[in-house]
Amino acid sequence: MVKPPPSLFDSFARAPVIRRPLWRRTLFAVLVAILVALTLFPEKYRAAVTLTPTDPGSLGLASALTQLGAVQNVFGQQTAVEVSLLIGRSDAVREKVIAEAKLTERLDMNAVATTRWLEREVDLRALRGGIVQVELLNEDADLAHDIVAAYAVAIRDELAEVSREQTAYKRRVLEELVEDASDRLAKAQARYDTFRMRTRYSSPESAIGAIGARVPQLEDMIIGKETQLNAAREFYSDDHLNVRQIKAEIDALRKQLAEARSLSPDNENSVGRVVRESTEVDRLRRELDLSLSLYESYKRLLEGAAVEELTSTANIRILESAYIDTSRQFNIAFGVLAVLVLLLGLGIEFYAWRMPIGTGRAAGEAEAA
Repeated sequence: MVKPPPSLFDSFARAPVIRRPLWRRTLFAVLVAILVALTLFPEKYRAAVTLTPTDPGSLGLASALTQLGAVQNVFGQQTAVEVSLLIGRSDAVREKVIAEAKLTERLDMNAVATTRWLEREVDLRALRGGIVQVELLNEDADLAHDIVAAYAVAIRDELAEVSREQTAYKRRVLEELVEDASDRLAKAQARYDTFRMRTRYSSPESAIGAIGARVPQLEDMIIGKETQLNAAREFYSDDHLNVRQIKAEIDALRKQLAEARSLSPDNENSVGRVVRESTEVDRLRRELDLSLSLYESYKRLLEGAAVEELTSTANIRILESAYIDTSRQFNIAFGVLAVLVLLLGLGIEFYAWRMPIGTGRAAGEAEAA
């Protein structure tokens, strides 16, 4: 009868030490005890800090910033947590943490090794509700506390630096726009003042409106004089001095009315001149108003950029300052190994108790029979 080749588990179970019950049980008991001890010792401390991205609006500055034309968050509402995590995992933040907590001296490592240690040991993750948590397990409670506290400060400072750079770029653009708008406003004001001096109108709109109103005024005056003339003819002849005076006044008024109704822009107080000058003054006034509006808008946005720069550090709110968790921390990896070794020992015990036919002692018993 050909025996099947032994399995890996069977070969392990028939090892010189494993196949002796006393030695086997002693070995697994010692291994489990060592792994349990490593699970409990050395004791590690969990240090953590929780923070959340925020904006000046949540600090009660929304109304003021809106009035000044400032945005509430340069990063956008949907990506604030992702940006915070990306910044927190950057080398710039790690360098600041190393310098703040003096890790190269405390860990007795060079800068590169310390950076790799931080990348490996410090855990940054996003929790529900847009909360970012920085966590570290370490045997030295003070060291862990200092590292997570330095992380919170470094993330806030790095986000503030990015915000200041964006605000500085925005300010430079707005300064150029304000300068251009100021030049445009000065030119528009100069053209408008030149028109006022040329026409000798201190208030062009009012003066042009008064000239335009002369036609109906002259017509009313002529009608009144004609009524007065008809009344004078009831008592005097046409050669009388009063009648002749009224006629002369009517002729003068009709001459003025004819000049006022003239379409030639060269005639003083004519309809043509009123139309030409009113069109020009409207164009100049529109240009002046537009230039002034642009200047005021850009100036307001520039003031808002200055406020943004002042509130650039208001981008992270620390919910829980750095703290040491009071709960006992376990070395999970060694605990898992202890469970696996225990399960392996129980499996070998069951295997030795119910050894399959053709392996080890069962095979010998079968051949003897």
